[in-house]
Amino acid sequence: MRAIMPLLPEEFSMSLDWFAPAQCVGYIAFVLGVACALQKDDRRFKLFMAGECLAYIVHFALLGNPTPVASTTMSLLRSVLALYTRSVWVAVGVVAMNLALGLTLATRMTDWLPLGASCIGTLALFLLRGVPMRLAMLCGTFLWIANNIIAGSIGGTALEIVMAVVNGTTIWRMARAARVAQPA
Repeated sequence: MRAIMPLLPEEFSMSLDWFAPAQCVGYIAFVLGVACALQKDDRRFKLFMAGECLAYIVHFALLGNPTPVASTTMSLLRSVLALYTRSVWVAVGVVAMNLALGLTLATRMTDWLPLGASCIGTLALFLLRGVPMRLAMLCGTFLWIANNIIAGSIGGTALEIVMAVVNGTTIWRMARAARVAQPA
């Protein structure tokens, strides 16, 4: 197994407990994340994302994975801040804190996956709107998929895969609606 998946931590086990408390909280994050990705309104998108982040913090803490806990805490903070400001300086501050957390907590290259996702998400939430914001968030989603597989997060992996599909569908719907709304 180690030869096939050398990036996985030693404690990773394919016999995961699907109903462990950590996994159950991951399922809550799953529901909130899907609700987030379905939102066409940017404010509601950010509110659901904050709820998803809170559940993710508990999930990764219960899994004993400190880097995603730190990264998701920053994501929760940025989601709440992005509800009230679009300041480039606040975005830069949050990205800087993410990088500082990475330098403090990251012990292997894969620890940078959630931190990178959080940085991309921060820039998206503060600097972008509509379809471009969701496209950037989709890039972060792919980093989270990789992280969650490595961390052994069943709910998190399922969430991010579904988020990618739902967010992609919402992006398509928004783009189509914008084309229809344009005068011929």
